[in-house]
Amino acid sequence: MIFDSHSHYDDEAFNEDREQVILRQKENGIVGILNCGSSLHGAKMSVELSEKYDFIYAAVGIHPEFASEFNEEVLEEIKALAARPRVKAIGEIGLDYYWEENPPKEVQQRVFRAQMKLAEELQLPVIIHDREAHEDTLSILKEYPKVKGVVHCFSGSAEFAVQCLALGYYIGITGVVTFKNARKIIEVAKVVPMDRLLIETDCPYMAPVPHRGQRNESVYLNEVIIKLAEIKGISPHEISTASIDNIKRLIKLPK
Repeated sequence: MIFDSHSHYDDEAFNEDREQVILRQKENGIVGILNCGSSLHGAKMSVELSEKYDFIYAAVGIHPEFASEFNEEVLEEIKALAARPRVKAIGEIGLDYYWEENPPKEVQQRVFRAQMKLAEELQLPVIIHDREAHEDTLSILKEYPKVKGVVHCFSGSAEFAVQCLALGYYIGITGVVTFKNARKIIEVAKVVPMDRLLIETDCPYMAPVPHRGQRNESVYLNEVIIKLAEIKGISPHEISTASIDNIKRLIKLPK
């Protein structure tokens, strides 16, 4: 059994066969999916999916890539969406310094803080995007000690993971852990305690080996579970059970 803690089934990659793909997940042991909005349109679609399928939940937020689109009106729309019962988190939000065409750092930081403040106000967890921005991400997380969440698709060092864990955050691990050059995330997986470990697809991206390069989907997380079990020296069942318990605890679902 698998709970995918971060997906994007609203993505255009699923436009041709979205319903068939989603139903296939449920038929193949996926007990839950947290679908994360990146833009206002994506947030609205995430809510729609969560209200259509009983095993999908939604997170709503503005990704740093779309930070230039953020204003008070958008904030109010995100706040209104967050009031819907199937919305369980604010996200994905954060910083992305990797792409030069992304909005300026100051704009990303302002939008990140505004959404952290919203999460604090609504007492919701956050889904954090951090790419090539570890120091600034950590600094802003520290400004909101009451807010907890997950650093998704974790790309930092084991030392950075320990700092995030100290703030009460969970660590999200994707199919990258199965790649040949995955030394860094393997070291991270070793230091993450079992009660803070989440597994995620980030689909349609990050498909694990042997599906690398294909459109990702939640059922492929079985490969991630097997790899993490190998790294941790425990059974796949223990990884599966812990990751389900952890995401349910984070987004306040009954066990």
